[in-house]
Amino acid sequence: MITLEQAKKAVAVAEEKAKGFGVPVSTAVVDEYGVLVAFSKMDGALVVSPEFAFRKAYTSATLQMPSGTVAEYAYEGKPYFSVNTAFKGKYLLIAGGVPVQQGGKVVGAVGVGGSKNVSEDLECAKAAAAVLSM
Repeated sequence: MITLEQAKKAVAVAEEKAKGFGVPVSTAVVDEYGVLVAFSKMDGALVVSPEFAFRKAYTSATLQMPSGTVAEYAYEGKPYFSVNTAFKGKYLLIAGGVPVQQGGKVVGAVGVGGSKNVSEDLECAKAAAAVLSM
């Protein structure tokens, strides 16, 4: 389980990492069902970043894999073909969402959006997820 207190710490870690990159981001922490636990949008973050952060976290939590990895399985003949169409756009297949595991079980995810370089979003999400993983 991800508590609100833990989620707030994770958001702070993601934002600190983002400051190091010089980019304002939005960060979402969700539980294993994709329900929002904590969220933050840094001043100056792109207007689309909150939705990107949440969708990346939702994707990672509910599919139990990094959001950027899902794309490998989302084309014809693969298990998640048409996942985004079937679920009316709920899934975002862009790097920046990372599942959180505790005791070997996925208990939620962190999603970060806002950088024009998704590897920076991913690094911020990984740093935040590390705070939540046990």
